Amino acid sequence: MDWQQLFGFTTNPLELVLRGTATYWFLFLIFRFMMRRDVGAVGIADVLLLVLVADAVQPAMTGDYKSVTEGAIVVGTIVGWNWLLDALSYHYRWVARIVVPRPMVLIRHGEFVERNMRSEHLTTDEVLTRLRQNGVDKVGDVRIARLEPDGEISVFKYEGEAATKRRDRNPPV
Repeated sequence: MDWQQLFGFTTNPLELVLRGTATYWFLFLIFRFMMRRDVGAVGIADVLLLVLVADAVQPAMTGDYKSVTEGAIVVGTIVGWNWLLDALSYHYRWVARIVVPRPMVLIRHGEFVERNMRSEHLTTDEVLTRLRQNGVDKVGDVRIARLEPDGEISVFKYEGEAATKRRDRNPPV
């Protein structure tokens, strides 16, 4: 067994860190700003996308490393950035505002907020499906529904007398 080949370096460790860093930030920006709604619900297309992205960026991230040590440096770089962003988001509100998207209102007072739905590429049918999954049968019963940072939709219904009045005016979803 060739220990040098197994644990030695064929690529400069600093280059591996820089490659891992560049790839991490590239993917972070894509997933943070372009794919927010897809994070909460993982379907076949989402899994396929993740596998293809991972396969596509692997050569750019690693160069042509051959040893376990080089692979550990790249993985450590990616995990390190993730840990650092989590820690900074916890300690500094301004970092959290950049890293974690704000909840986006999709329904307000029983009315769809079309502009927000359009910006997230959410159809009315998709939102109605999520309402039904949350036990809501009428859009008019919804005080507010938000797309959360994790891609889930939270729903807050009218309570008491306000709910009864609204229910009488709105058809089921």
